[in-house]
Amino acid sequence: MTEVGPEASAAAVTPATTDFADGAWHRLHPATPLFRGGLAFIAIIGVLIVNLRDRLIELFFGEQDVTLPPSGGDLEADAIDFIVREELVLVALLAAVGVLLLLVAGFYFSWRLHTFRITDEVVEVRSGILFRTNRKARLDRIQGINIGRPFVPRLFGAAKLEISVAGNDASVPLAYLRGRDADALRRDILLLASGAQRAGADPAAAAASGIGGMLDERVSELLAPELDVDLAEPTSIVRMNPGRLIGSTVLSDTTLVLVAMLVAIAVTSITTGELFLLFAMFPGMIGIAGFLVARITRSLRYSIAATPDGVRVGFGLLSTTNETLPPGRIHSVKVSQPLLWRPAGWWQIAVNRASRSSQGGAAGQQQTTILPVGNLDDVRAVLRLLLPEVAVDEAAEVLELGLRGRGDEGGYTVSPRRARVLRWFSQPRNGFALTDTAVLLRTGAIWRALTIVPLSRTQSVAVRQGPVLRALRLGEVHVHTVAGPISPTIGALDRLDAMRLFDDVAASSLRAARTDTSHRWRQR
Repeated sequence: MTEVGPEASAAAVTPATTDFADGAWHRLHPATPLFRGGLAFIAIIGVLIVNLRDRLIELFFGEQDVTLPPSGGDLEADAIDFIVREELVLVALLAAVGVLLLLVAGFYFSWRLHTFRITDEVVEVRSGILFRTNRKARLDRIQGINIGRPFVPRLFGAAKLEISVAGNDASVPLAYLRGRDADALRRDILLLASGAQRAGADPAAAAASGIGGMLDERVSELLAPELDVDLAEPTSIVRMNPGRLIGSTVLSDTTLVLVAMLVAIAVTSITTGELFLLFAMFPGMIGIAGFLVARITRSLRYSIAATPDGVRVGFGLLSTTNETLPPGRIHSVKVSQPLLWRPAGWWQIAVNRASRSSQGGAAGQQQTTILPVGNLDDVRAVLRLLLPEVAVDEAAEVLELGLRGRGDEGGYTVSPRRARVLRWFSQPRNGFALTDTAVLLRTGAIWRALTIVPLSRTQSVAVRQGPVLRALRLGEVHVHTVAGPISPTIGALDRLDAMRLFDDVAASSLRAARTDTSHRWRQR
């Protein structure tokens, strides 16, 4: 495992302090209307000016008389010529100014009426002019806090803070805050959610430092790593090698589909002599290629490290995102290895969470991909961060055998030989193991996968047996957690082994839930 040192400019970044978590109502960044809708409005004005530039030059600087074109001419020209001919230029300009003032007023009141507050129990946001909206997030239900820095707001030192709570569309966004305030506010919210008390803000530290200081701050925020240097060393435990990232993308399923499409189109065009197929598919191929390039650039500045309030995951090149996952908020972990990655020894790690973030993950998916690609040492390091109670002591050997092992070594119970009818290649590998803290499900011989479910996060367990499994005296076990990309399931087990796993997981989950204190991690 190789560690990455911080850039020299990161030393200029000092922790900010805020007083947002005082229970009073506060407003967002003053430039929020510009970031949320003003940029699109400016773009529309720019398009109109470009399309009408000849007309505007002729109107203000030309000496020719403007004549109305014949019926059926250009509608855009007809409207402008009609305004000039009827001497309504002043009225049209006043109308345009009026619309502009209304939009500016709408942006202003939208900002004035968009307020938030943080108490010891909830985060609450009120917004809307005509139709008011009120959203609340309980601190003890927070699943993670994400800070997104889109490129344009990032230039102005602004960031979007999103508080993820359990449920679909249950997140509470604060867009936008001053970048340093977003980092400090995340720290305050996590501190309150952990059960500890937050210290008050230092007014002197929050004072303005002038134009020079502001410029230095912008440069430092653009060049500094995504980890908050006040919480942890700005060092990732995983180094994202560009060659590995590009290679894994080239060997991904999406790339294989793109290559297959190209081959099929080329063969079809040569066989039929119809070259138009190549041009017809060109936009689609450009779109897929753009997706692959974006997937690479999003992960170039990938970082993951431990903080006192959980695991911090960051990524992004121009638009950056980093999120803190508090302890106990990961409901299941899946380590997988596609067939084409096996010669290089690459793996990917995804998780199930009880929330849905609007921000994309490190590999472009919803915030579920924690490690886009890494070697075995990277996997071990990330698992120690995500599941510290699982990847320790003798359980570490069980994890190791879950990744590359087969058979009953290490306490695994595998499918019987009669299950080869359903698991042609994976029967010696298909199995499970139960530790004091988690249940591990090992599947796949061609596409390897290991699913880890902490017992304290298990919601229920079920055994299923259809007609085919019943005839073979086999069973299938489902360990239920929150919905997500991971479905913790193990099939083709001996019927008695399946029932034993069902009983053991049910009893162990109850014991783990009674002793779980992860929701108050600073009080443990």
